[in-house]
Amino acid sequence: MWPDIFLHGLRVDLIMAGMVVAPLVLLLPIMGHRYSWALWKRLTMLWALVVVFAFLFMELATPTFIAEYDSRPNRLFIEYLNYPREILSMLWEGYLPTVLRGSFLVMGLTALFAWLMGAWVRQARPGNYRKMLLVWPIVVLLVFISIRSTTGHRPANPAMFALTSDALVNSLILNSSWSVAFAVYNLKHEADASDRYGTMELSEIVDEVRDEPWLRNTQFSSGQYPTLHHQTPARTRPRPLNLVIVLEESLGATFVESLGGRPVTPRLEALKGSGWWFENLYATGTRSVRGIEAVVSGFLPSPARSVVKLSLSQTGFFTLGELLKREGYDTGFIYGGEAHFDNMRSFFTGNGFDSIVDQQDYVDPVFTGSWGVSDEDLFEKTHQDLKQLHASGKPFFRLVFSSSNHTPFEYPDGRIDPYDAEKNTVNNAVKYADHALGEFIESARNSAYWEDTLFLIVADHDARVWGDELVPIKNFQIPGLILGADIESRRIRTVTSQIDLAPTLLSLMGIASEHPLVGRDLAAFPDEPGRAMMQFNDYYAWMDQDFNVTVLRPDQRPLAGVYSNQSEQTTYVDLEPPASLVDKALAHALLPLRLYSNRSYGLATHQQGSDDD
Repeated sequence: MWPDIFLHGLRVDLIMAGMVVAPLVLLLPIMGHRYSWALWKRLTMLWALVVVFAFLFMELATPTFIAEYDSRPNRLFIEYLNYPREILSMLWEGYLPTVLRGSFLVMGLTALFAWLMGAWVRQARPGNYRKMLLVWPIVVLLVFISIRSTTGHRPANPAMFALTSDALVNSLILNSSWSVAFAVYNLKHEADASDRYGTMELSEIVDEVRDEPWLRNTQFSSGQYPTLHHQTPARTRPRPLNLVIVLEESLGATFVESLGGRPVTPRLEALKGSGWWFENLYATGTRSVRGIEAVVSGFLPSPARSVVKLSLSQTGFFTLGELLKREGYDTGFIYGGEAHFDNMRSFFTGNGFDSIVDQQDYVDPVFTGSWGVSDEDLFEKTHQDLKQLHASGKPFFRLVFSSSNHTPFEYPDGRIDPYDAEKNTVNNAVKYADHALGEFIESARNSAYWEDTLFLIVADHDARVWGDELVPIKNFQIPGLILGADIESRRIRTVTSQIDLAPTLLSLMGIASEHPLVGRDLAAFPDEPGRAMMQFNDYYAWMDQDFNVTVLRPDQRPLAGVYSNQSEQTTYVDLEPPASLVDKALAHALLPLRLYSNRSYGLATHQQGSDDD
């Protein structure tokens, strides 16, 4: 295996080398004669310095990126460049020594390369121009072969180098510069990103998705919105409940003792007997925006960026905010950081949220870190807002998004008994976030709004999805708890996805509505077999109620396996997955981008805005 890994890694390096020298080789017939030879050499020198600097920067940044995200730099590396303030603050607080060492090393090695190249640049005498023209076509052909690296229909791509069932090892075969370059290329082809898993006609996709037990007997009457249907709530109420969703940053099951994690969430554990506690709830992805689209929009994951960031979903896209606003609710988003991060402000304001509260709206916060005010400031702001809304008599919906549990894990002193001796660790940050959450729920329970408000506490994703597996399913498990009002104690043991939460909440609130949600209403269908879908880099995993796993891979055959809750590992088999499971997984993987591209995931009466692409 290791010789194969080395040889494939060398192949990737040759691809990158070919891409680097191609511009200079193409210019050689024009600039290789004696009149412009000196200019061509200076241009080559400048290009070489840029390439060496960039290559060194990417490779030296790789170990830190791997430590944080368990992968070589990829699309996430590019996306975070849009938020320099937050990233620079995080690097300054959490990685300053590493940044300084890396910067000096990159500049030093680049300067050494420039010095070594100096003698070549000063040799102004050109070679034989005619011989160069004769050899040039052969060199161009070799460079082309190096870049394409295959005689197949498609040029080389990362899927060709996925030799193992370990996603990290597969990414290490690449070099970071090519990994990021390929990610940039893919950003321009997001609309059809999932097509690399396989193809199905839209009618087949829709039929497969509609065949889920909770949708099977539903009437779908809209041609424009294929999943639009009416939901009758399981609970009838004279007045529907208010709704508060607390989206906890990076609070995976790895931090919840009763779910097999570390004992750093005692306040959450103490609450689990007060409502519906999810024992097998799985996130759809590994980023906050993926959690937002699943929880707030009930939208299926895809290999493209989250719809929170994509242009066609900035207006006319379904959210709980839009639905509840039409029901007369006051809707809002409360955050401790800056709401422009990850394009949240644009997405929420364009899709039904009346008000946005972010860092600039806090007066004299108790504590401010790299990612905004502390969670206790966030929850105090939320508590005051809910009291005012309740006093006004108008129904309300608030999405509350925490941020204290984020690198570099800053939080105020004197609030918790630290789990780790070192202060700024993920375990201590989680314990502080748990403390702030517990204080908020205690305040809410003693307030008038508790009796007519439904609360959902759920994580967006785990703190770090890592491991030696193609899709590390154990790190997709997250805690979830529905409580408040008259919600009874209940354990939800069936396999559940984040996309099931929105229809369940609407059913418990007592709201009859028409919407495009394809998730399962657990209040109406508590005994149907569950499933979860997980997007991890380019891989799409489908897990059924019996923990059978089907993994879709770009340009490769699907894998079949079985996940064990006890060992927290997936055992893959050599046999092809059953066709029925492949079809079900593929339909759910293909549907979201089809709906997004056709602007077909909204409410029927919404007037579509103009296409801004």
